[in-house]
Amino acid sequence: MEREVLSEFGLSWTSFSLLYDLWIWKSIETKKLAKSAGVTKATISNITKTMERRELCFRKRDNRDRRITYVKITDKGKKVMEKLYPHFHKSEVDIVSTLTLDEQRNISKLLRKVIIENDF
Repeated sequence: MEREVLSEFGLSWTSFSLLYDLWIWKSIETKKLAKSAGVTKATISNITKTMERRELCFRKRDNRDRRITYVKITDKGKKVMEKLYPHFHKSEVDIVSTLTLDEQRNISKLLRKVIIENDF
C-alpha cells in the first residue's frame, strides 16, 4: 500500500499515520501524537518539520504552558487526505477481500484486542 498509494503523495507510512490523526482530531499535542503513532517525540518533531515544509501541518506552542506543542492540520493537509484516503481505504478493502465476513470480523476483533492489551 505504501508504494502504490502513499508514494504518489510523497508520504511514508508514519507521515500518513500522523496526517490521518490530524485529519481526524484537527489538532493534537505532540506527546499524544507520538503515542498514537507508536514513535518517539523526536520522531514526531522530525516528521512534522518535513510536513510543515510541505504545508500539510503546523506546530503551535500552548499559550499557557510553553512546554506543550500542538500540531494542527492545514487546509492543504485536509485536501491531501480527502484525495488520498479513498484510495488508501480501497487498498485496505482489497487486502481483506479474500476473507469471509466472519473472518474479517474475527481479525478486526483480535486486532482491537492487541491494541487495547498493549495500550497502543
